[in-house]
Amino acid sequence: MARNGKHAPPRPRIEMTQSAATPAEAAAIAAAIEQFLRDTAPAPQPQSDEINPWLRAGLMEGIGLPADATPWI
Repeated sequence: MARNGKHAPPRPRIEMTQSAATPAEAAAIAAAIEQFLRDTAPAPQPQSDEINPWLRAGLMEGIGLPADATPWI
């Protein structure tokens, strides 16, 4: 199923294998990496209340109204 371009890459799973670190050190390293990922993530895009004109035309056509009709939208 297509996602219409609104998908994000999956969140990476942070896991340490074959490490000389203690469990507490490994947890601290994993926490530092997760904090880095949060700090460097791109800012969320502002949501627009404006409806896509193609979507609006499709909705109007779906209920049998002309594309330039202004019912409740």
